[in-house]
Amino acid sequence: MKNRSLFTQSFCAQILCGLLLAVVAVGLTACETRYYKFPTYTFADRPVPPSKLDSRVMVGVTVDGTSQGKLEILDGKRDLRNSIFNPNSTFSISGYSAAYPSQIFNFPEQISGFVYSRNDGSLNIIDYGTEAVKQSAGTLPANVDSIAVPDGFGHVYAASSATGQLAVIDIAAGRTYALNLPNVYRVAANTGDTTVLAMVRNSNLIYRLVKLNSAQTAVPGSIDCQPQTNPVYCVVPVPDSTSTPTFDRPVGAYFSIDGSTAYVLNCGQECGGKTSSLTMMQTGALLMTTYPTSASYTSPVTGSIAVPGGATVALSDGSTLYVAGQQLQTDGLFAGNLTTIDEASKTVTGTYSISDGNHSKLLFADNNTLWIGSQSCATGERAAKKQNYNCLTRFDRTAKTAAIVPAVDPTNSASSVPYPNSNENQYYYGDLTGICWVQNQFKVYSAYGGQIHAFNTTDGSEINNSQITVQGTALDVAYLDALTNDAN
Repeated sequence: MKNRSLFTQSFCAQILCGLLLAVVAVGLTACETRYYKFPTYTFADRPVPPSKLDSRVMVGVTVDGTSQGKLEILDGKRDLRNSIFNPNSTFSISGYSAAYPSQIFNFPEQISGFVYSRNDGSLNIIDYGTEAVKQSAGTLPANVDSIAVPDGFGHVYAASSATGQLAVIDIAAGRTYALNLPNVYRVAANTGDTTVLAMVRNSNLIYRLVKLNSAQTAVPGSIDCQPQTNPVYCVVPVPDSTSTPTFDRPVGAYFSIDGSTAYVLNCGQECGGKTSSLTMMQTGALLMTTYPTSASYTSPVTGSIAVPGGATVALSDGSTLYVAGQQLQTDGLFAGNLTTIDEASKTVTGTYSISDGNHSKLLFADNNTLWIGSQSCATGERAAKKQNYNCLTRFDRTAKTAAIVPAVDPTNSASSVPYPNSNENQYYYGDLTGICWVQNQFKVYSAYGGQIHAFNTTDGSEINNSQITVQGTALDVAYLDALTNDAN
């Protein structure tokens, strides 16, 4: 009986200890930080990706510029290139092998994106849910000057001055059409995929794309139609205003949010012309399904807005149109400017000094900020006057102030960019080739001088990039988990 009693006591003690350990374990689990937990019902029913990251920044990277490239995934929430549980692991898009992923067309609402490789012309569709290449969207010429991808994923348009062709990829039909348009170098398409405009280098000419009905003959006055037998697409001229011509070295077009107006960006002096401005055109007359019945076309131009500060890229918040470009100075150099235009009255409301260079990036972000990126900034007025000549500008839309980031002073030998690139220039990162808004995280990521640099939207200060740098040259970035397509 004594031995049995001891056994019973021991057994009860083990149960008690087990229960105690279980309670402690539950308590520890309840207090544990669950870094990669996804909710039961994800936003818009998005799949949980293999990386288990919920704030992914994808980076287009070339290792050697010719044969090795990759699409690397960073943790945009924690500013890491790996999982916190395994510092030796990194994430990338499986199945991607193109060597020079120079442009990412990001569509987080569709959980997909297009990636163009400049050296071979390959165009791949990336599935964000599986973090893998979904399929090839086709092949474009290498080194195209401009690409447009509407939201519907039905077509891709590209302008190649090297081949003198406006390329149309019909993804659904699996066909590519190459329309001859010598020196074409810019293409713009609206989000609804109903209007496509093309611009020719060193000219004041604009063209539009027309899609024909089956068995329809070539459009009168067309520059080219393809295929020549039973044509599907034609390129036709867009006439300027007959009373006062306004096209002046057009370099692109921005379509208003309500879809009624196309703003043509006239580069002017920056591109060898005379005057920078915006030309406004009615989109109804520009639709691909609007067929000319004769070689004499009616101009769709409704007016123009002078933009002395320059016009190469534009972005609207619904009431204000922000336009960036450069203005010629008396010493022969160009200086960067941001111009604000009230869309209701069509009048300029402000002009602000920003980075020099060729402006190609505009992005809204947290803290009511606008970010402007450019290239070739070291050849402008700021560098000549020993001012900060970096290629990224943070514009505070509330205070209406602009600041170039990072903040450095080239006249001060003690001043330096926070995290220098391999160019070993203590004052200058290099070209800004990619930027994305990590929504609600109060930060933007950028491909800046060939490396990853991230900035706080609150004040423009730079985040330590030691854990997000990539091996190779960073070409472009995209925020895969954005709530809308506007984050890139």
